[in-house]
Amino acid sequence: MSEKVPRNDVFRKRGEIVSRAIAGDTILVPIRGKLADMQVIFSLGPVAAFLWEHLDGQKNLETVTCEVVERFEVGREEAEKDIREFMDELLKSGLIEVVD
Repeated sequence: MSEKVPRNDVFRKRGEIVSRAIAGDTILVPIRGKLADMQVIFSLGPVAAFLWEHLDGQKNLETVTCEVVERFEVGREEAEKDIREFMDELLKSGLIEVVD
């Protein structure tokens, strides 16, 4: 994981985000404030949707990464790289926050 997204950090979804399953994908839609920008809508595939659902404010990123590796046919190194990129994008877009 990158310096921006430490393995022991715990994340939660911001309250201003609505998620909907549409045609096999999960769509994240910001609903108010500065996030009400159509350019930050995300369409998530199965692994990203699984990760999104498990950002519950209780499990650290290391635990969630282990769950992704166990559930999906993906190696540890690839999972960490992909999760890091996804988390960096969610953080930059203000869709998630670190739990203190």
